[in-house]
Amino acid sequence: MFILDFLSANIQELFSFFDDANKRVFWIYLVSAFILASVVYYQKKPTQKPSNFFKFVFPKNIYFAKSAQHDYLLLILNKLIKAALFPLVIFTMAPIAISLSSLLETIFGQREFIDVSPFTIMLFFTVVLFLFDDFTRFLLHYLLHRVSFLWEFHKVHHSATVLTPFTIYRSHPVENYLYACRMAITQGAAVGIAYYLFGPTLKMIDILGANLLVFVFNLLGSNLRHSHIWLSWGDRVEKWFISPAQHQVHHSNLPRHHHSNFGSALAIWDRWFNTHTKASEVENITFGLPDKTIDHSSVLKMYYQPFRNIGARIANKRQQKEHE
Repeated sequence: MFILDFLSANIQELFSFFDDANKRVFWIYLVSAFILASVVYYQKKPTQKPSNFFKFVFPKNIYFAKSAQHDYLLLILNKLIKAALFPLVIFTMAPIAISLSSLLETIFGQREFIDVSPFTIMLFFTVVLFLFDDFTRFLLHYLLHRVSFLWEFHKVHHSATVLTPFTIYRSHPVENYLYACRMAITQGAAVGIAYYLFGPTLKMIDILGANLLVFVFNLLGSNLRHSHIWLSWGDRVEKWFISPAQHQVHHSNLPRHHHSNFGSALAIWDRWFNTHTKASEVENITFGLPDKTIDHSSVLKMYYQPFRNIGARIANKRQQKEHE
């Protein structure tokens, strides 16, 4: 009975994603992506597009591809794994916020809270939370590519050979856990700093419960990042903001491409780390991984292959040391 209740509750929660402004597949974000896709469609020459707009947006060879089917299944299975295991081991925001605020008091001493208008506090907290969130997303994403054993887990995401809005949920549970910890640390740090400066009355500027800046980012085509629809903002804008096309470049099967454009919303982090690639510099992208030894032909293999590969690397290093 418990198992049935658990499954029922989590499946129902999955459907609530479409009504949650903090989820990428929130219905308003999907509608905005649909509108932007129509702009792309009607700007194309007749010879470059299907005669039917819906065939352009929802091609069967993409949404019914084996890779896309894995995305749908991973969305469900990862949600169940997260609900069952993460509450036991996840960091929480409150202790981090309290610890950081106390640390600031220890270093700089106690002080009177800054006396500013409530709107100024909201604006500060909203911007700081967005910047912290965007940079830590970039940093963890960068490490997932650069640290060899983390890359084994992140390969699950990059093994997608077609992209749909649901590819955002194509990830290994270990990667999901790392992102969950990152979120707790990020929010805790933002709250701790804002509390030290302004006191306990903290509130962000939000739309439907989502950070204003995150809402705007998602509204401007975030769901087209994982899609076949090429939407570039142009070189000038892409110096500052990551376009959907730039993230598609990141999913290219060429290593020089998928080791670039790690950012979510802001491109400044990639420019600082020298990993920035403009959409105009790339043509004819093929999605997936160039390493044909990787077998992600089933969800089970996606789950266990990273552990097997990491174990093989450890064994090889031990053998090398024994022969030295």
